[in-house]
Amino acid sequence: MDFSAWSDDDRRWMERALALARRGEGRTAPNPPVGAVVVHDDCVVGEGFHALAGEPHAEIVALCQAGDRARGAVAFVTLEPCTHHGRTPPCTEALIDAGVSRVIIGCEDPNPRVRGGGARNLESAGITVELGLCGTECQRLIAPFAHHISTGRPFTTLKAAVTLDGNTATATGQSQWISSETARHEAHQQRNSVDAIMIGVETAIVDDPRLTTRGIEDGRDPVRVVVDSTLRLPLESAILHLDSPSPTLIATTGKAPQERIDAVRATGADVMFVGSDAEGRVDLATLWTFLGGRNIQHLLVEGGATLNQAVLEAGLVQRMMVILCPLILGGDNAPGIFRGRGVGALDDALRLRDLRARDCGPDLIIEGGVEPCSMD
Repeated sequence: MDFSAWSDDDRRWMERALALARRGEGRTAPNPPVGAVVVHDDCVVGEGFHALAGEPHAEIVALCQAGDRARGAVAFVTLEPCTHHGRTPPCTEALIDAGVSRVIIGCEDPNPRVRGGGARNLESAGITVELGLCGTECQRLIAPFAHHISTGRPFTTLKAAVTLDGNTATATGQSQWISSETARHEAHQQRNSVDAIMIGVETAIVDDPRLTTRGIEDGRDPVRVVVDSTLRLPLESAILHLDSPSPTLIATTGKAPQERIDAVRATGADVMFVGSDAEGRVDLATLWTFLGGRNIQHLLVEGGATLNQAVLEAGLVQRMMVILCPLILGGDNAPGIFRGRGVGALDDALRLRDLRARDCGPDLIIEGGVEPCSMD
C-alpha cells in the first residue's frame, strides 16, 4: 500500500488538494481539514474541501462535482477516507460507488475508528490504494486534529515577534510594531486558521488588543481567551466590546471578586472558573482540558513573557513560531519571549524539530515542533 515514487503530476494534484484543505483550517473541529481532487485523463473533474463540521467531506464535494466522470478516475485525498457513519456517510462507500480506480492518500487517519480501515475497505473493493504522497505536509496539516484526538487538549502554537537581540519590546514596553506590515498580515492569516487565541491579563492591560482577524478575505475570528487569575482585566478593554460572532472567554480562579465577575459577564464575556495551581495562578493543564472539551483543536498563544514561560513549563506547547525582526534594541531591561528561571543545563534545553524558515518581507519566520524540555 506504500509507494515511494509518484509522477510530477501526482504531486501537483496532491499539492492542490493540500491547498484546498487549508481553506478549512480552524473551521472543521471536531473533524480535521481535508482536501480532495478527482482526476480523469490528466484533467481535474472534481475538487473540494471539508468546510465545516456537519457539512459534506472533501471527497463527497469532489465526487459530486465530478459526477459520472469519476468512474475510472484517480482520487487524491490528503487524509485517509473515513469508514464510519457520523453526521455524514462514510467516504469510502462514496468512492467505491463512484467507481474510481485509484486513490492516493497523503497520510493515514490517526482516529482509532478509521486508522487503516479506510484503505483496507477501498482495496477490498478492488481499488488501488497508495499512501504517503506529500505525507509530511499532510501530517503537518492534521497535527492539531491528531493531538486533540489523542490527548483531549488543543495543539498549541506559541508565536512571538523578536528583535535580533531577542527582545519583544523596548525597555519602556513599546512593542507596536517591531514586526513588519507583511509579518502582521501573516499573523492575521494565522489567526484565521486556528480555533482560539490566548493572551495573559498583562498583555491585555498593556496592549489592549482586539485579537480579531483583519485584512483577510472571508476571515474568521478565533475564540479569544484571556488568562486572568483575579479578574484584573479593565472593563473598558477592547476585547470586551467587540462586534464579533466568536466569544471571549476569561479564565480565572476562585480569587476573583464576585462584583468583578458580574461586571465582566455583563459585557457578554464568558467567565470560566478553572482552579488554581500551587502558586495561585490559573491551572493551565485544567484550562487546556476545558478548551479541548469545547472542540478547540488549535490554540495560538500570543502572550507575554510570563504566560509564555508558564505554558512552556507546563509542557503544553507543540509548535513555536518566531518572527525574527531586523532590529536591535540593546540594553538590560527590554523583555524577551520568556520570563523565569529557565534551564540550568544545555541538555535540558527546549529543542525544535521539523525546523522551517522563510522570508516574510524584511523579517524571517522560523517555525518548528517543540520537543520535551525541563524548566522546573
